[in-house]
Amino acid sequence: MGKDDDELAHPEFWNARYEKKDEDTFETYDWYRNWEQLGPWFSRRLPDPHAKVLHLGCGNSTLTADLHALGATNQTNIDFSEVVIKAMNAKYKRLNAHWKVMDVRKMTFEDQSFDLVIDKGTMSCMVHGSVWDPPADVKANIEKCLNEVERVLAPGGTFIHVTSNQPHLLKPLLARENVWSLEVEVLPDPAGGGNLEYFAYIMTNKG
Repeated sequence: MGKDDDELAHPEFWNARYEKKDEDTFETYDWYRNWEQLGPWFSRRLPDPHAKVLHLGCGNSTLTADLHALGATNQTNIDFSEVVIKAMNAKYKRLNAHWKVMDVRKMTFEDQSFDLVIDKGTMSCMVHGSVWDPPADVKANIEKCLNEVERVLAPGGTFIHVTSNQPHLLKPLLARENVWSLEVEVLPDPAGGGNLEYFAYIMTNKG
């Protein structure tokens, strides 16, 4: 996302960004490819339709609506921007999804609440500075987020993180050998466009 400081890790930046949008025609936007590009991949990763799905930092992505069309009817979306949660709740009221203002680093859900947790770019907003030696606040923010994901993820559940950040940076930060397995997949673009690679980090709870 191109920022050199930590402003993306604070709600004030995102509230200001979303407040510029027309609430009546609130437009959606997807970081790291849209559903047309990622739909076939996600379709293979979706557990049974009754699975409890949590979207971290949902923003104004269409992903909740797209997964609902596949049969995922139990979805919870959180974002620390009150502006975007209010707008998305109004836009997608028909989905009967849950929309909550919440920081991914300090969630209020009960332990082992979700079968699938999806982060499409949220932890990426916490990353700045050197990719070879991330600043202390980057490591701390990611650790807080992962601690919460570990806590709310059900035994055998899956955590998917989609980003453009390279494995040499993220794998050491995401690895928790006693908690979950970790695999990385390069996400294909069916249209074959662009030279930038995107990755899916798939963590499966060993519990």
